[in-house]
Amino acid sequence: MSAVATDTEAYRARHRAWLAANLPARWRADNPDYQGPTLDEAKEWEAELHRQGFWGVAWPRDYGGHGLTLREHLVANQEIGRLPMPESFNSIGKELAGPIILAIATEEQKKRYIPAILEMREIWCQGFSEPEAGSDLAGLRTRAVRDGAAWRVTGQKIWTSGAHRAQRCLLLARTGSMESRHRGLSLFALKLDQPGVTIKPIRQMDGNAEFNEVFFDNALVEPEDALGEQERGWAAAVRVLEVERGTNRIYRAWRLEEELRHLLTVCRTDPALARIIENPHMVQRIAAVQVDIEVHKRMIEGVVEDLCAGASIGGRGSLIKQHWSDYHQRQAALAVEILERASYPPSPAVARAQQRFRTVYLRSRAETIYAGTTQIQLGIIADRILKLPREG
Repeated sequence: MSAVATDTEAYRARHRAWLAANLPARWRADNPDYQGPTLDEAKEWEAELHRQGFWGVAWPRDYGGHGLTLREHLVANQEIGRLPMPESFNSIGKELAGPIILAIATEEQKKRYIPAILEMREIWCQGFSEPEAGSDLAGLRTRAVRDGAAWRVTGQKIWTSGAHRAQRCLLLARTGSMESRHRGLSLFALKLDQPGVTIKPIRQMDGNAEFNEVFFDNALVEPEDALGEQERGWAAAVRVLEVERGTNRIYRAWRLEEELRHLLTVCRTDPALARIIENPHMVQRIAAVQVDIEVHKRMIEGVVEDLCAGASIGGRGSLIKQHWSDYHQRQAALAVEILERASYPPSPAVARAQQRFRTVYLRSRAETIYAGTTQIQLGIIADRILKLPREG
């Protein structure tokens, strides 16, 4: 189905106005009275965001999408990023599982999975990393074996974000031999609410438990939940990772700009902080962060234009991921450094900013690890973009 053309500015204005009128004030991360949504509230909110045109923007109408283009998808995400909104509880489903399902699944699977993702009837997690196979997925050991027409899965996944609230797992498992490495992997849409699946949350240093270990003991995958061709899961996984590294949370650059805007706004309300951010040395450091954000925006906008023109993301996804994860750590550290020098006792606005950016800082420490470590990204950049020769 061909995409429908839109008036971009009118489209942007409608989305901006809707968010301004409907985003609950208590969910704004810059609100001194901040209180995040419950799971049930998040499900209702995200389903409404889809109905209002913020999710599934470029997905076909046949599967519940809006049938537009990535340009409209970018505009909707820019408006999401402008505000300190709650993160999606189903970003894996919308930004990873959904695209790969649309690329390799059967027609029946697309009609079954995609609307359930958009309507928040099914939350997804991603079962790729393992204790001995994180960035090197070719070494994973979780195995799926035939049980008639179905499959039985045994093994372990780790760092599985959101598994404790998910209904399905986009699972990469070995169906061939270890020697076959990449060629022996298959993808499945495994149901988590079944015997043989055990989920154990991992407590993080910020006090939350969003990561999980997931154990499979002869867990069942029905025949209709196998995705794509058997033992061709690696090619599909690479496609997922390209999406994840290049366009996952495409609003991120605008959200990080919102974080910077929040920091500077609250600093101007406190005499001690106002003096700090006016120091010439600090002005330079803040300006360097803004430059990184602008580079990030141009990277995203360039990728969207190329994808609309039919080009692939390729290694550029790794370039984007390496860039934002690196500079966001510096940005978060700078925010904490500044805010810890506030007047005492801090005002409610400053106290809220301190709380927010301490959490941002702690979570940012993992950003150079998840979705592929910085070392992996640099290797991909050297190989696929710079075409550097391999040693030996």
